[in-house]
Amino acid sequence: MSWFSDNYEKVALAGTVVVAVVLGYSGLQGLNAFEKDFSSVPKGSGPNDPAVKDGDKVAMAISSLEISRKWDQSDDSSGRVVDLFTGVPLFVNKNNPKQPVDLPKSADVHPPIPNQWWIDYRIDPGYGDSPQRDEDEDGFTNLEEFLAKTDPTDNRSHPNLIQKLVYVSDESIEWVLRPGGYPTAEEPGMTFEYFDLTNNKTNRVGAGNPVPVNGAFFATDPAKGRFKYLGFETKNERNDRIQADVEVVIAKIEDLKPNKKGTIYEIPANFRRSDARQLHLKHDRTAVLVLEALGKNGQEFRVEELMEFALPEDAEEKRFKLMQVTPDRIVIQEILEDKTTQTHEIPKRR
Repeated sequence: MSWFSDNYEKVALAGTVVVAVVLGYSGLQGLNAFEKDFSSVPKGSGPNDPAVKDGDKVAMAISSLEISRKWDQSDDSSGRVVDLFTGVPLFVNKNNPKQPVDLPKSADVHPPIPNQWWIDYRIDPGYGDSPQRDEDEDGFTNLEEFLAKTDPTDNRSHPNLIQKLVYVSDESIEWVLRPGGYPTAEEPGMTFEYFDLTNNKTNRVGAGNPVPVNGAFFATDPAKGRFKYLGFETKNERNDRIQADVEVVIAKIEDLKPNKKGTIYEIPANFRRSDARQLHLKHDRTAVLVLEALGKNGQEFRVEELMEFALPEDAEEKRFKLMQVTPDRIVIQEILEDKTTQTHEIPKRR
């Protein structure tokens, strides 16, 4: 039997003592590290120093948060705003691709619009048709906005809308009014016949109920209540058919239609019906219009001759008056801001 076998218990006891000593030492070292990590006493301070370790960094952090971090865009020597990420936009010169075009330093790319105008409104002039483009989709091109000194990026700012008014067609009614009878000072009443030649309609006041002086007529449509008989006078006129002077009764009639109110017609009584169209034809003219701006393209609206209207049609202020309508053109009077007027002549679109 060996010595180890004879002394096994002594060896086991000695090993146990050694392990206990090692574990005890490790525990003391860990305790010291724990106290070091969680100590509230800053390095180098005494036991009476109330300061918290690194407490001064709190004030530094607060101060840092109060610093403005804004990146302000700068501009170059020409006053052009410089983009913080893409820098200054340059364009390729199609005649010299190796030489970039810097707008403030180059000749105008789309005369008469200066390069600075494109920069000011931040519009891309790099297209061949940039002057003809409509940036704010108000119906006016960039060139038209430049010439009018309006904002091409704001559809509330645009040139005069009359520039985009189109005369599409003339919707006219042809009519004839024929006075009749032989009035006298004692019995001045007259009869009347109305012919709507466009719609083939007629109206009549017969001899049994002549219209008195200052009386309105007709009682029914067409032309209900439209005319007022003001009286008559007798004139001597040359009759070319018989080559002699004859006495003619001339009836005076006022038009009461709203757009023609106050218009006076002097019409000979009992004229030959065959002369009606050639000598006595009158018109109620209406212009069919289209405003090619503000998204109104294709939307027709109608204005009668001598009526006031607005642009666009649903605007509150009626600054325009349709003075004349012919088959070929219209004449419009505009009231300007200073209360003066300006006349515009617009030919019919072909």
